[in-house]
Amino acid sequence: MPITPLPALRAALPRHARLIGLDPGRKIVGIALSDVMLMLASPYGSLPRAKLAANAAEIRRIAEKEGAGGLVCGLPLGLDGSFGPAAQAAKDWAMAISDAVGLPVALWDERLSSSAVNRMMIEADLSRAKRAKAVDAAAAAYMLQAALDATQPRAAEEAS
Repeated sequence: MPITPLPALRAALPRHARLIGLDPGRKIVGIALSDVMLMLASPYGSLPRAKLAANAAEIRRIAEKEGAGGLVCGLPLGLDGSFGPAAQAAKDWAMAISDAVGLPVALWDERLSSSAVNRMMIEADLSRAKRAKAVDAAAAAYMLQAALDATQPRAAEEAS
């Protein structure tokens, strides 16, 4: 499936359909889930980065269980906003996952989401072991929440 702009993806969702946020790392894919009102993102979990078919099967299972109608995949742009090799790899993976899962996908800039989440966890005095287990899903939720906030209908109207 082609990449869909997030406002168009939101508009095309069936009523009460959720969005799944994906933060694809080299070893782990962080997963987040929106609420049915598309206002709040929550960490859902993570899965080891594996063959596309295995990851797609698990994401499809989550989508069916939770009533998701679309995917939002993190796009790791460079600090200067440039589209480099990591961004291209994430875009290619997002398109392949979208095709395999059968859900539309939008991309969202996820620069520094893992760093921000790690800082928050350090400030909350979480141990390194606890941070390691939670950071991927939390980074996916951080990215998905930013996407939801930026594309809320009222936020889009105020920007005009």
